[in-house]
Amino acid sequence: MKVYYIGLDVHKKNISYCIKTENGKIIDEGRIAANRACLLLWASHLPTPWIGAMEATLFTGWIYDFLKPQALKLEVAHPQMLKAIIASKKKNDQVDARKIADLLRCDLLPTCYMAPEKIRELRRVLRYRNLMVREAVRMKNKMSGLLMEVGGIYSKKRLHGKKYFSHLLESIEDVPESVKDLLLLSRANFEMFNRIQKRLIEALHHEPLISDRTQRLMTIEGVGEVTALSWVLEVGNPLRFGSIKQAISYCGLCSAQKESAGKNHRGPISKQRNKHLQTVLIEAAKLAPRWNAQLAEVYEHERHKGHHNRATLAVARKLVSYMLAVDRRGTDFIPAAKAKVA
Repeated sequence: MKVYYIGLDVHKKNISYCIKTENGKIIDEGRIAANRACLLLWASHLPTPWIGAMEATLFTGWIYDFLKPQALKLEVAHPQMLKAIIASKKKNDQVDARKIADLLRCDLLPTCYMAPEKIRELRRVLRYRNLMVREAVRMKNKMSGLLMEVGGIYSKKRLHGKKYFSHLLESIEDVPESVKDLLLLSRANFEMFNRIQKRLIEALHHEPLISDRTQRLMTIEGVGEVTALSWVLEVGNPLRFGSIKQAISYCGLCSAQKESAGKNHRGPISKQRNKHLQTVLIEAAKLAPRWNAQLAEVYEHERHKGHHNRATLAVARKLVSYMLAVDRRGTDFIPAAKAKVA
């Protein structure tokens, strides 16, 4: 069966493409506008069957979902690995499309995992919820800062309570009216962000596609709702990791390695990671030892070596191993002590 190979260089406003045969002959190449109408018209005139590939970018998701039903196979290339392979003196959109087609044709394309459309949609909601949390914290800090600037006396622990805040505005003295107006505005923003993030987390929690997995992960002491949701939506299919080390690397919990001439050098934590999952896991690792005796032992063992941050990373790596095991097996977590008794 004759198959055509298509390389797509995706951008915000346009898409460059190159169609090649199995022997590398260019059948067609050009540029189309990056919208559904133009893409549908272009796809209707493609020679069939065809296999396509594109680089992972911010705009890749909807194009991938739109073209996948029409393709024999559609791949997404890892952007960092792709740069290392196709680096050359001459670089433009058309050349990039040709090289992606060649890598696909020769089975050398460094592919990356593409989560199902529904998982990506829920992931987008979770990431937006995390943004709302950060904005709410920023507003809380701003309210404290405004009061400190004018020497206002307040209770730090009670400031963000609704009743206390109303009473404070009525009773506080020697504070400019402009500061009171800014405090009211900050309070309104804080309440809005807080309402939105609560609605988002409730919507995620009741989603049938992920609810069973999150409940199983929450049987691990120290793993809360947000940590479990972040794992499920950011990881997608846990079976895509061949080992715990691969999962730890994906979460950005290990250092970069450079080995040459028998000399091994470990640098700082690699920037090639899922930053959203890394942030959640490190925050969870700071609190998890309070609730989980096994994680507390891991933390104390590393802390005695004299570095608190490394101890936190060790706990985060252990959390990854627990969650990966539970998610793969599809069963609740059983602590080591109970497992021995059983």
